[in-house]
Amino acid sequence: MIDYVRAPEAIYERSFAEIARIDALAALPADIRPVATRIIHACGMPDVLGDLRFSADVVEKTRAALDAGADIYCDVETLRHGVMRHLLPEGCALHCRISAPDVAAHAKEHGMTRASAQVDLWGERLEGQIMAIGNAPTTLFRLMELIDQGQVGRPAVVIAFPVGFVGAAESKDELVRDPRGMAYVTVLGRRGGTAMAQAAVNALAGGLAT
Repeated sequence: MIDYVRAPEAIYERSFAEIARIDALAALPADIRPVATRIIHACGMPDVLGDLRFSADVVEKTRAALDAGADIYCDVETLRHGVMRHLLPEGCALHCRISAPDVAAHAKEHGMTRASAQVDLWGERLEGQIMAIGNAPTTLFRLMELIDQGQVGRPAVVIAFPVGFVGAAESKDELVRDPRGMAYVTVLGRRGGTAMAQAAVNALAGGLAT
């Protein structure tokens, strides 16, 4: 038999014990360390800490929004399904409409991605909510664009991890330059993805709880 760790509890404990020994983690504010820990655990890259950016109030604002009854709006279904629902308050809903027919029609009519078309159709419902982005830079760009135009509600928090070679780095740079009144957490550059976004949502909602 191949010698490897089989028990899920042991894997979890050993993984986070390894991450806890990373020097750069200790330099972060205490409340953001669970978020950073889960992000590292999701991607296996401790050096991602060098690109981690967050507003000082992101943990506080996320917990306050959830306590006030906020929902979480996700850009893609894989992100929605990766959130640990038991960490969320009762009644907190997870939304993603990327496959809805009206979203597809709106995207085609306006020459945009379905991920960004959702933002148009969510509109004022985003006020005070939590936006989680784990794939599409166009979602983040469109959110900021429509906030600037006064055409959508302003989320309390944006968890922004778009990934890729076209627009990902630029969209996150713009968010950090001007968060537009939103609390945020992101990773600069091309890196991102649903695994990191899920990790951040889960940590902000429940720390390192399983």
